[in-house]
Amino acid sequence: MSIEAHIQVDRGAFQLNATLELPARGVTAIFGPSGSGKTTLLRALAGLEPCPGSSVTVNGTAWQNATECLAPHERPVGLVFQERSLFEHLTVQANLDYGRQRIPEAARTIPLDQPIELLGIGSLLNRYPHQLSVGEQQRAAIARALAVCPDWLLLDEPLAALDAARKREILPYLESLCRETDLPILYVSHAREEVAQLADHLVLLDNGTITATGTAIELFARLDLPLAREPDSAAIIETTVAGHDATFGLTLLDFAGGQFQVTHHDLPANTPVRLQVQASDVSLTLERPTQTSILNVFPAEVIELAEAGPAHVLVKLIVGSNNDSGPILLARITRKSAEQLALQPGRAVHAQIKSAALLN
Repeated sequence: MSIEAHIQVDRGAFQLNATLELPARGVTAIFGPSGSGKTTLLRALAGLEPCPGSSVTVNGTAWQNATECLAPHERPVGLVFQERSLFEHLTVQANLDYGRQRIPEAARTIPLDQPIELLGIGSLLNRYPHQLSVGEQQRAAIARALAVCPDWLLLDEPLAALDAARKREILPYLESLCRETDLPILYVSHAREEVAQLADHLVLLDNGTITATGTAIELFARLDLPLAREPDSAAIIETTVAGHDATFGLTLLDFAGGQFQVTHHDLPANTPVRLQVQASDVSLTLERPTQTSILNVFPAEVIELAEAGPAHVLVKLIVGSNNDSGPILLARITRKSAEQLALQPGRAVHAQIKSAALLN
């Protein structure tokens, strides 16, 4: 099953022309700078933006084509915008019930206690919106969107209006939501860390045009895209908690290229964890160092190089002794270092990772 759409919006000075084929599960992030058309695209998919000549088909059902166009209330979507839109005169519970009572009993495929638990709002149900923090209000708004049992959840920069502390508060709930529900989720954002943490699939949008689509891990490491060329460029690596080294206060994370050792995190064994490794935190050597303070050193192979300004080079690496299936790393090193090491595709190296951040 999939979601297919061709969206055309013409505002004169701005035009959106986007063709999408998205998986009908997991989190797809629409990522791009402000003004690129992200919110316009989401609104068009929800039926809120006039877009004659467009088409939208979700799991084989036409929402819009040349002969018909479902109204917004006829499209089974849950919508959450930047601004928290709870009814101020209703409690959280009454906000959840408001939409719930408008769908037939047979269509209530999501038990109401599921979003309440996933978003941690059980203790907030009897409060009014003005009695909640902004982070709590947004969690309640997402729960309300799920209460109507949508076929598709659309989130338009749900964390954009929150400060850093509130973002850290709500991100674990969003991660649980993305992991525990089978709903396809469209997540609009211009914050790369949110996308790195949550997205399975990625659509890059710039000036109304889609510039690339693919898995988040793949697109973050493509040297021909802006994501890899930014100063804070990073690769994403999927790992699993293997255990803990209590003696040295470390957590051990297995991945396709070996095992990371990171500072201790209180996570049970077999927990999936995403790591973000910044290109500036990776150095390269031709031989494995024997005396170094860096714990995470892995054999790797150079697969691509690209200039990164007048003094630096980006190096794309595949990690592990079995190079055909290893994960990808990026390294930002000086042009002089690249020349001294005679780096070129196929060159065997060792990648020294000074720091790796858990995204979970």
